[in-house]
Amino acid sequence: MTLNTLKMIIFKKAADISSFIREKSPEAKTIGFVPTMGALHAGHISLVDMAKKSDGLVVSSIFVNPTQFNDKKDFEKYPSTIEKDIDMLEKAGCDLLFLPNVAEMYPEGTNTETHYDLGYLETILEGKYRPGHFQGVCQVVDRLLDIVQPDCLYLGQKDYQQCMVLKKMTEARHPKTKIIIAPTMRETDGLAMSSRNMRLNEADRKLAVKISETLSFIKAESGKGYLEDIKERAKQYLAAEGFKVDYVEIANASTLEPVEKNDGKTPLVALVAAFVGEVRLIDNINL
Repeated sequence: MTLNTLKMIIFKKAADISSFIREKSPEAKTIGFVPTMGALHAGHISLVDMAKKSDGLVVSSIFVNPTQFNDKKDFEKYPSTIEKDIDMLEKAGCDLLFLPNVAEMYPEGTNTETHYDLGYLETILEGKYRPGHFQGVCQVVDRLLDIVQPDCLYLGQKDYQQCMVLKKMTEARHPKTKIIIAPTMRETDGLAMSSRNMRLNEADRKLAVKISETLSFIKAESGKGYLEDIKERAKQYLAAEGFKVDYVEIANASTLEPVEKNDGKTPLVALVAAFVGEVRLIDNINL
């Protein structure tokens, strides 16, 4: 079977998919990888589309990773739409799907002595509000990269800090893998696409769009000058609308260090994390 005639093949064992990729890699030349936790949407498929344009073999994975959830209830409520996900990946032209269980991903258990040196990135924003989260993210992606050995790893910008964390991890442990970051895909009203959106009821879904509206407000107001007042107004607006706000931050786009004043030269990013009811949403915008 050549790659041109390949229909999507599903693997549940790491050894099986690794062996298949090794066999096909000379023909494929480059391998693109799109890791997911399922509950797929158009944002995920846009990553598959990017990989299809650049790589000879496109691999995706669906695995809800328990080690990156610092809230057990959040893990238990994470949406699952596996049959729909498989159909979407097939229609997008994905070549291989890795669909492991926890025992396959962590044959020696989820407790590991491996600690990923993430420095400052692990102490702020998502790192601060979700302790242990990025260690879990690195743990699962490190394992997946060992299995797939891709040339390119495709990620979405919605998880801005996670992209930076994974870039740091891959540079240290998988230097041959290049990270490609795709723009955030949005609904027609501006809400960032997210698997968590499936958990929003009708009223909360209407409310959720105010996060992207707040980011647009920050962008419009963040010309040269001090930024603290803009952040505070954004927080107060979201809180008044009924959100429980974890953070509204304006930071250096390269380091995520908070910035107090816009000098008009340094690339900046605005980031928000807030609860709509029980559902925690994140979003960001480049300034």
